[in-house]
Amino acid sequence: MCASSSGLKTEAERFGLSYPPDPASFSFSTVGGNIATNAGGLCCVKYGVTRDYVLGLEVVMADGTVMNLGRRTKKGVAGLDLTGLIVGSEGTLAVITKATLRLVRQLPKPAGTLVAVFNSLTSLGEAITEISKSCTPSLLEVMDDTTLAAVEKMTPMGLHSSIAAMLIAQSDLDGEAGVAELDLIKSIAERSQATEVYLATDAYEADALLQARRLALRALERLGKVLLDDVCVPTSRIAEMMAEISAVAERYSLTIGTFGHGGDGNLHPTIVIPTDDAGKAAAEHAFSEMVGRAIALGGTISGEHGVGLLKKRYQDIELGDHQVKLIAEVKRAFDPNWILNPTKLVDQ
Repeated sequence: MCASSSGLKTEAERFGLSYPPDPASFSFSTVGGNIATNAGGLCCVKYGVTRDYVLGLEVVMADGTVMNLGRRTKKGVAGLDLTGLIVGSEGTLAVITKATLRLVRQLPKPAGTLVAVFNSLTSLGEAITEISKSCTPSLLEVMDDTTLAAVEKMTPMGLHSSIAAMLIAQSDLDGEAGVAELDLIKSIAERSQATEVYLATDAYEADALLQARRLALRALERLGKVLLDDVCVPTSRIAEMMAEISAVAERYSLTIGTFGHGGDGNLHPTIVIPTDDAGKAAAEHAFSEMVGRAIALGGTISGEHGVGLLKKRYQDIELGDHQVKLIAEVKRAFDPNWILNPTKLVDQ
């Protein structure tokens, strides 16, 4: 699986079709990697994640057997969903060699892009909760003040850096429906005490605003080596989670920039790791505390990046011993000699 996400999207568009999953790394990430981690993206709030578009897989099992899993039909419930099990398994069950993906009619172009800035995380949280109840925008992203400052330092755009957070929303409904949806989001933001609400009037402005979000990780990486987290909480707890992250950053005297998918509660607090030993230790403690707080708020240790090596020790906390043991048994059924990514996800 070496096809890039961007290449797949471009090829689909030649036929008037679209592949909706849209990770921020789409310009360089591979389709196989996205399947292995069940990647999400900026538009997943409306269009779902990678698993929703994988119909079938050709995989090579640990003993060399080639298997074809899944279906080409719109419906199918024969047997267990082994395709869905492989998606997100991080290469621990089989090696993916081919994928049959569901394409949809080409997605409509966004009718408009809206930006709202907030002086408090509570107000931001209220806005996200109300928007989620009232409509389904095609994009609903958040960036905190630390991330905004990093993006502005890297690529001056006139972004606010003296506020608590910025919300970016898009609607791709046709014509008047799109205008009405953006008006609704605007009114919700204003009722939630947004200090400023701005609606892009043309595609150039819209692209510039969205580019700020896509540059978030790269901008933080320019400040130093980073440790990227990936936690997900219920949308009603986003403000609490972001406040917890800010408190952790202050407690350990660290730079932590938070950005992510406000529409589904998937946040990416990113720690800029100090170069000294004490700072590195502080970063590890901060990472652990943020993961713990996500679980305490009813969330998960990973929304779309996977568990891998870094978060294995937190799985017992979230899933409990019985689930972790069951996952290990599933792994053993696929890979009895434990040779596929043997140190990831679960221990033998």
